[in-house]
Amino acid sequence: MFFKQLATKESSLSYFFGCGTKGKSMAVDVVAGDEEWYIEEAKKAGVSINYVIDTHVHADHYSGGRKLAQMVGAPYCLHESNKGRVKFEYESLGDGQSLNLGNVNVEVLHTPGHTPDSICLLVTDMRRGELPWFVITGDTLFVGAIGRPDLLGREREMAGQLFDSIHAKLLHLSNEVEIYPGHQAGSVCGAGLSGKPSSTIGFEKRWNQALSMDKAAFIENLVKEIPPRPAEMDKMVAANLAG
Repeated sequence: MFFKQLATKESSLSYFFGCGTKGKSMAVDVVAGDEEWYIEEAKKAGVSINYVIDTHVHADHYSGGRKLAQMVGAPYCLHESNKGRVKFEYESLGDGQSLNLGNVNVEVLHTPGHTPDSICLLVTDMRRGELPWFVITGDTLFVGAIGRPDLLGREREMAGQLFDSIHAKLLHLSNEVEIYPGHQAGSVCGAGLSGKPSSTIGFEKRWNQALSMDKAAFIENLVKEIPPRPAEMDKMVAANLAG
């Protein structure tokens, strides 16, 4: 298995990984302008790009996901809840769905809270074993922080969904499972993000204070520390919905 993390604009983190043996790969949370990087990396690795996924419709940057998918002839994927919301055809992803990348398996976890369509991607390298190796958490769980819940203007409701998503879908994973988030320090998509671009489930359980709170305290903590809204957020969301 190969794995690459790309630090991009607005303190975003994008991902490119897959199975070199079987020649399959996936691009996740592509930022507009970075499309050629994925194409070049795929050539270096000798793989095709089989899926292009956004973990949610982004509000802090323009997505390059659909453009990359068109350039390489791959499906562009979003969670199924975006049906009727986005203005173009896409491949729907459902909770629990498995995507095959040769010796690599990717399970879709629907984790609403930051946005209703947010997903995480649980990745297993079958050559190493049957247990998951890492999870790409999008804007659901960051290193040292939690995704912001207010983008729809229903911050308490969404904060409650975030609590449920994190506890039901992520915290039951083994402590050794690695976390790769959608942002690092400098992003406005959460408060108190670490500058470290990865962690583990066990480390976050031990040191991410929000994960030790009950639901009521979690909601109160999250809604009182909401950062300023992203610059040109409405334009970015509209552009990402239009494709």
